[in-house]
Amino acid sequence: MAENKRLVIIPTYNEIENIEAICRAVFSLDGNFSILVIDDGSPDGTAAKVEELQSEFAGRLHLLQRSGKLGLGTAYITGFKWALEHGFEHICEMDADFSHDPADLPRLFEACEQGGADFSIGSRYKDGVSVVNWPIGRIIMSYYASVYVRVVLHSGIMDSTAGYVCWSRRVLESIDLDAVQMKGYGFQIEMKYTALKLGFKVCEVPVIFVNRKQGTSKMSGSIFGEAFWGVLKLRFRKFKKNCYICKNVD
Repeated sequence: MAENKRLVIIPTYNEIENIEAICRAVFSLDGNFSILVIDDGSPDGTAAKVEELQSEFAGRLHLLQRSGKLGLGTAYITGFKWALEHGFEHICEMDADFSHDPADLPRLFEACEQGGADFSIGSRYKDGVSVVNWPIGRIIMSYYASVYVRVVLHSGIMDSTAGYVCWSRRVLESIDLDAVQMKGYGFQIEMKYTALKLGFKVCEVPVIFVNRKQGTSKMSGSIFGEAFWGVLKLRFRKFKKNCYICKNVD
């Protein structure tokens, strides 16, 4: 079992500009967090930098290296399985590029550990639109993607596509991770909806999303296409329990 029960999973591909800074930012927080970096064969030396940092953060910084770009969803599934095997109680997804502010991590974990949620979402749209430095077209596309998901799936979640999510162990143990079908950003929608339909409680924690300053975005049109059609398929999937939305945690 892990002595530290809090894990932050950070998938990477060519994040050499950000990886050291994001790791140091997380480790500087109160809360005794551990980090698992899952690197998809970055040719820029991202994994080598993590290996270098491991001597400084022994026992807290972990690395899994994969052979190539296998998709965001499969990276997180790999990380979830690793976290469960190593005894972590709460596991958070976070981007490497500082679009997710590490300072918000304690609030996401506390929403689960103390606030009664089974999983919490760092929500860009819980209190209006909280996005900085995104082109207006991308803001509109992202916002209305979440509206589309909310309408089609009747989920009640304001930010279904958010990638800043904290999961309790019991949720990840209850979901058949091998059965998750969407591999890109649609993975975020599928995981949240599955958890809700299995009866787990969610809290959306308002955060400010800031567009990356270093490195290159991995977003593509095919990612949105997968999510669009995948949501329609989710609408007709069979689940055992009804969902429940808990109150917002400030």
